[in-house]
Amino acid sequence: MGQVVKEGIRDFCLDHIFDCGQAFRWQRQQDGSYTGIAGSNIANIQYEEGRLILRNTSEEEFQNFWRSYLDLDRDYGKIKAALSEKDPIIKSAIRSGEGIRLLQQDKWETLLSFIISQNNHIPRIKGCIESLCSNFGEYAGAYEGRDYYTFPAPETLAALSTEDLAVCRLGYRANYLIKTAKQAAEDGLDRLEAAGTRELTSQQAFDYVSSFCGVGPKVANCILLFSMGKYDRFPVDVWMKKVMEQFYGITDPKEMQLFAEKTFGQYSGFAQQYLFYHIRTMK
Repeated sequence: MGQVVKEGIRDFCLDHIFDCGQAFRWQRQQDGSYTGIAGSNIANIQYEEGRLILRNTSEEEFQNFWRSYLDLDRDYGKIKAALSEKDPIIKSAIRSGEGIRLLQQDKWETLLSFIISQNNHIPRIKGCIESLCSNFGEYAGAYEGRDYYTFPAPETLAALSTEDLAVCRLGYRANYLIKTAKQAAEDGLDRLEAAGTRELTSQQAFDYVSSFCGVGPKVANCILLFSMGKYDRFPVDVWMKKVMEQFYGITDPKEMQLFAEKTFGQYSGFAQQYLFYHIRTMK
């Protein structure tokens, strides 16, 4: 594997992308680049002044996978301009995280990741996920002396017990993962994939994802936003509650959803990420 270099990439910042709570399998390196795995693809990604470098990949793999994964074909300048017209708060939030892009992630991986994420903090989430993959996933390859593993398939997890998963330190979430895996194995991953198509409305996708064990409204909205292209979703977690109360004076979660729907519309998910990054940066 070699490297791919792309010039003229705008509205892009690795810290903003990988530190906004949407993905958990990327590690920041001393030089500011990030190394990680998506699906079975391992890469080191570096960005500076419009120049994007992907190492351990090829032009073919870039075009077939990374271009979409990094959402490089979307005009984020247009989205930021449209949102900035809404109010000065979101305009300020955009300045904090102007390089955010919403990754096009694997749906099964995202489903499991956000079940693990609930009532959890990011370092521990990352540790749980890596343990789950290294113990029960398939070997994907090595890079810079480190081995990488894929997410375990539904059939693999469905055959395990909570005792088997104890090594991953998932706590009560272990039971959720096993039940979710059994449902996914029974339904087939094609059904999960279909939830991210235009054939299903955002609400229909939400209803299906919510049928999995351990998936509440916030987790469901994260899955829809980060892997299914449902950009009208507005996940509300503890950080967003702080944002909406501090900046907009809204304390009721349902009112927060209604405000986002009315104010941000089809760009609600993008607005959520800018606001989320903004409040965490301020803290």
